[in-house]
Amino acid sequence: MAERGGPPALEVRDLNVYYGHSHALQGVDLRLGRGVLSVVGRNGMGKTTLCQAIMGLVPVASGDISFGGQSLVGKTPAEIARLGVGYVPQGRRLWRSLTVDEHLRLVAKRDAAWSVERIYSTFPRLAERKSNGGAQLSGGEQQMLAIARALLLNPKLLVMDEPTEGLAPVIVQQVEDMLVRLGQEGDIEVLVIEQNIGVACAVAESVGIMVNGQIDRIMDSGVLAADRDLQQAMLGVGRHAHDETPDATPQREAKGEEQHRGAVTRIYMSNPSTPTRWSRHVPVRIIEGTARTVTPAPAAVSSAGATISVQPRQRGAGTILVCGTLDTKGPELRFMRDIIRAEGLAVRLVDLSTSGKPSGAEVPPHTVAGFHPRGVSGVFTGDRGTAVAGMTLAFERWMAHQHDVAGVIGAGGSGGTALVAPAFRSLPVGIPKMLISTVASGNTEQYVGPSDITMMHSVADVQGINSITREVLGNGAHALAGMVKGRRLVQPHHIDKPAVGMTMFGVTTPCVQMVSQAIEEDYDCLVFHATGTGGRSMEKLLDSGMLSAVLDLTTTEICDMVAGGVFAANEDRFGASIRAGLPYIGACGALDMVNFNAPETVPARYRDRLFYEHNPQITLMRTTAEENTRMGRWIGERLNEMSGPVRFFLPEGGVSLLDAPGQAFWDPEANAALFRALEETVRQNSTRQLVRVPHNINDPEFADLVVQTFRTFHGGARRKTSGE
Repeated sequence: MAERGGPPALEVRDLNVYYGHSHALQGVDLRLGRGVLSVVGRNGMGKTTLCQAIMGLVPVASGDISFGGQSLVGKTPAEIARLGVGYVPQGRRLWRSLTVDEHLRLVAKRDAAWSVERIYSTFPRLAERKSNGGAQLSGGEQQMLAIARALLLNPKLLVMDEPTEGLAPVIVQQVEDMLVRLGQEGDIEVLVIEQNIGVACAVAESVGIMVNGQIDRIMDSGVLAADRDLQQAMLGVGRHAHDETPDATPQREAKGEEQHRGAVTRIYMSNPSTPTRWSRHVPVRIIEGTARTVTPAPAAVSSAGATISVQPRQRGAGTILVCGTLDTKGPELRFMRDIIRAEGLAVRLVDLSTSGKPSGAEVPPHTVAGFHPRGVSGVFTGDRGTAVAGMTLAFERWMAHQHDVAGVIGAGGSGGTALVAPAFRSLPVGIPKMLISTVASGNTEQYVGPSDITMMHSVADVQGINSITREVLGNGAHALAGMVKGRRLVQPHHIDKPAVGMTMFGVTTPCVQMVSQAIEEDYDCLVFHATGTGGRSMEKLLDSGMLSAVLDLTTTEICDMVAGGVFAANEDRFGASIRAGLPYIGACGALDMVNFNAPETVPARYRDRLFYEHNPQITLMRTTAEENTRMGRWIGERLNEMSGPVRFFLPEGGVSLLDAPGQAFWDPEANAALFRALEETVRQNSTRQLVRVPHNINDPEFADLVVQTFRTFHGGARRKTSGE
């Protein structure tokens, strides 16, 4: 839990509380610096008494409770509340005669961060029930109102006693998301007393375990979430009567025990959400929560002695999300939802409407909008353009928090397509993604990007269910259902080799083929065509932790970015390598050419340049010394940002098949300008080096040097011996 200076938000020292002769709290020590801290324990362990002691509701026999360095012992509940401590009590304690709106406006403050409108956005159900009295609410609605009432006090510290008790799973998820955001925003520190071990571990980096009126230990939430035996021993959860997993037997040998424990492999991504240089620290609980677990299916033994096969979770298991604006595409989205549900698959509607109208979706608009950096106010602006832009960002951030997605599907025009596409692109490669769109027959690069989205042309506008849309939407829904089911049936093909990303163009193919052939026995070589989206696809996989190394030998996309070609990189080129911190091996592959389509598409300002007709649809233009200087400086600055070892090769004999003596693009002066700009820009040291090579990039000697460097960075060859 990150400290931000100053005294801790809450510190409990040697706290003792009695009920008559019963010693309820026995020397409790607890410290909440900043963020969220969870406390879990069995019933009767003293958790509620701890909350009541903090709030001054029960007398303290000895010890101290301090809030921001100020002691709370001896103060009345009203004084403690005025200091900035909010309380969500167990049992809710609402007024039966007051409406929801009256409850909220009774405690609301003017010009405060938490307003009544923000509460209604966070809990849409309360907005629907605003005229109902406290006695007319369900248990879950009452709990939401109790939480809302505490938030409206805009406390500095929020103490929550069993906040998810009695809530439906979908509301529990809303509360969990809200607590995670509170911890990230840092304006309110939160102490959560919680029976739901999943929620307790999800919202906090650390969890305190309370046993017999004492804090037995405080531990990392990810460790507790993964340790079922500890949960069972200390909390009475984790194993149940219907759990067929056998207990360890005394006859098991120590070696067998070690093998059993080592059978579970957790695969971590250091940054589940793509970071930037301004990103905040990724909490351990988020990394733990997004880890993939690989577990061989062990054999369990039933009471009758028969072998029971314990199956791992199926690929494709989870929920399908049908996403779009229900206020304009409701019948169409529900039509697809019903088809998918009829296939026996779990499915949820995600409403991305910005009109503010009530929604019957399982995931209403306000839930998604709450993930905007400015909260719902960043989405529901009253202006359609800014509202849609805000919802697009909020949906992408919301999707990053969903870890049980089996597939996604959306339908709409250009606006609806642009709204859902960024979130769809953020999902890992392999999760089925279907977009039915009016713009699917044109240029789809801006929607698909580096991802594996499947786009289907809607033919007619997505407006109502008619003879055309019924067929097209039905095909799309059935196709997605088939993909999800297919992933469950087909076992993943495990390749026992680390994956290496390699960039290639037609004019660097011999180089990449030689390098690939030299290492393919030991590495799974994934080659990406350097056409703009190719480089972004490779970097997306690197960001996702699916690549162990890169051989970025063809950086030609920078030419198109600088000169306006059709295969341009974006400004984040090389960004994944900067973020990953892994060894980077690159080269000036095909930095001699800018790509255009047919000759008539070349901009008029370039009519007097040197061209080469690659094919009737692709025209290549030789780069100049001035353009090469700009490219060298841009690439050099990106190389300077890399923290891992860097080797960037400068092939003096030419950077492509066309850039060689006697070939169309041979221009030593232009290449010299490129190399000189790189050497002037790159801050070379023992780990970051430019390497001049007196060969063409496609010569065997160049490929051999690349392979040798790669082996040095990645542990050498792992070739099989003749005896294997």
